[in-house]
Amino acid sequence: MTVASMEIPLVDLKAQYRAIKDEVRTAIDGVLESMQLTIGPNVRAFDDEFAAYCGTKHSVGVGSGTDALHLALRALGVGVGDEVITVSFTFFATVEAILYANARPVMVDIDERTFNVDLAAVERALTPKTKAIIPVHLYGRTADLTPLLKLADSSGIPVLEDAAQAHGAYQDDGKRKAGASGRMGAFSFYCSKNLGAYGEGGSITTDDDGLAATLRSLREHGQRTRYEHPIVGHNARLDEIQAAVLRIKLRRLEQWNDARRARGARYNELLAGSGVITPELPAGKRHVMYAYVIRVPGGRRDALRAHLAEKGIGTQIHYPIPIHLQEAARSLGHKPGDLPVTERLAGEVLSIPMYPELTDVQQQYVADHIRRFMAF
Repeated sequence: MTVASMEIPLVDLKAQYRAIKDEVRTAIDGVLESMQLTIGPNVRAFDDEFAAYCGTKHSVGVGSGTDALHLALRALGVGVGDEVITVSFTFFATVEAILYANARPVMVDIDERTFNVDLAAVERALTPKTKAIIPVHLYGRTADLTPLLKLADSSGIPVLEDAAQAHGAYQDDGKRKAGASGRMGAFSFYCSKNLGAYGEGGSITTDDDGLAATLRSLREHGQRTRYEHPIVGHNARLDEIQAAVLRIKLRRLEQWNDARRARGARYNELLAGSGVITPELPAGKRHVMYAYVIRVPGGRRDALRAHLAEKGIGTQIHYPIPIHLQEAARSLGHKPGDLPVTERLAGEVLSIPMYPELTDVQQQYVADHIRRFMAF
């Protein structure tokens, strides 16, 4: 059946809310009745539950994914004169957190097939000043951590996983989840994420008791006990309402991730031979499809995006300007051509609608309009 027209958002948070509305409202009412609004029973319970889900000893809830990255770097002692290796093809917060720590971001290129960090590029970028490596599990697919961890361990350099887009994704060994292999993992619970709050939130996972204690202090102004401040910290607490919502959603995360993987596989089938490059979907549960990102070669990406908008189809470009070419990063001295794979992909990528509630009819509609555009 051919559908004349449809409105399909990039992400449909309303559909998810309708399915859990009564439970969410009850939980929020419970928080408001108690008036324990910061670091109360829901934050403590969520910290335990998310750690158990990720397979780590600790999870420390914080105010945002940016807080998670920043506090993790502080806990590692990263500071002035240090270098931190990461990618340019990511959301700005990854590099922003390094700058907050007064360190120098060293951005390297990525693998064209996976969109994740190029191991050889990391190896070339290592110097005596390298204090940490931040691989980004982009779009929901985990980076190849086994060789990266081997390289990092041989140099005595901690790995901080940026898992902001990879809640529940498995590592390359098929046993550990994102956030459970490096010294720490940093998560965002921004509203559009696979596990999203109704506002902002984040978490840091780790097996290190000392780091966990430092992180808990850092998130509350450096307090050890109330009004006792051995270090200068931050106001970076996860609030009780967000934790209550996240506890409800966490119980459904595996189901939602399975639905996302199924929709990603169907998109790949529907778009085969269409002229766009579909994402590689690794076997197992390495990809949780935070975003379904196609590549549009031949300089036609923006025209396709305009065409889909005319048909009521929401899209996004993650990310059109690599961080090393952003105005805010000018002081780092980069120029066009420094990271050729990153720059090429930034001109080709296009995210199309992806969420667990996406229907077969909606996917068919999206695919039909992509195929029709690419046929001309």
